Amino acid sequence: MCGTLLAGTTACGGDDSNATSQPSATGTVEKQKLAKTRFVANAGIAAGATYQWIVKPWKAGKFKSGADGRKFALVKAGLAGALTYNRLQAAVKNAKGDPTLSKAVAPLTSGIDALKDLPSKLRKGDGADSVSSSFDDIINKVKDAGKSAGADVKDKVPSASELRNAGS
Repeated sequence: MCGTLLAGTTACGGDDSNATSQPSATGTVEKQKLAKTRFVANAGIAAGATYQWIVKPWKAGKFKSGADGRKFALVKAGLAGALTYNRLQAAVKNAKGDPTLSKAVAPLTSGIDALKDLPSKLRKGDGADSVSSSFDDIINKVKDAGKSAGADVKDKVPSASELRNAGS
């Protein structure tokens, strides 16, 4: 009986000439899944950095003239702004790998591009309230776009070293 089972399993193995027709990890569907995953990761880092080092201090009044620790808060906000811009650019690139996500994010690209010069304004303290509001607005729009495309973005606060490396 064991011999029959063994013979049956080898007979069912068949010819391996069709092995190349099997879907691989680099197929179109898999790339789309990875695109969404990468989008969520990059947008999450951008959202976390924005909330932790731009929006939270802004709402706490840390950017106001004469506020305790203002200079340090502005420098951190500038670095966070640079990291946010970088990660949002990467998220937009990732979104292009998924048709639904690409359509949802496409209207936001000009708003994301407009963030390019804002980190230096934050570091200098120029218009910190309007700059902070711009970052907050774009992040919320990116989160909404991701959610509408099935890619729910959660804040992921980057480490201090990731923030520090954003300025270089």
